[in-house]
Amino acid sequence: MKKFLLFVGGLVALLILVANIGPMALLALSIWLLYIVFKRFVNSDSTVGKVGWAIVGLLVLSITFSNMYAVIGVAAAYVLYLIYKNWNEDESPVVRVVEEDDPFTNFERQWADLNR
Repeated sequence: MKKFLLFVGGLVALLILVANIGPMALLALSIWLLYIVFKRFVNSDSTVGKVGWAIVGLLVLSITFSNMYAVIGVAAAYVLYLIYKNWNEDESPVVRVVEEDDPFTNFERQWADLNR
């Protein structure tokens, strides 16, 4: 049942991710452009240049904020990562710890610890 629920959750997350690929690409592009504009703004020496880069930065920032649906796609990608990580995770077997001097019992306990 756990695998079925993981499969259904992964399928839903995959559909959401595919639906938001376009906004995610535009978000990545706008973040990259914001980085370039910021670098140009910092390196600019004139006041007119700084004002111009600030205006361009605000324009690109408005494009970035209009793609907030891409955050849903990023969250879906993270959910897919978590499902992939938990897919083959088995519950650890219950190991009874017995404090004896029997070498075979100690061997079994140490072997179970190594396999965990």
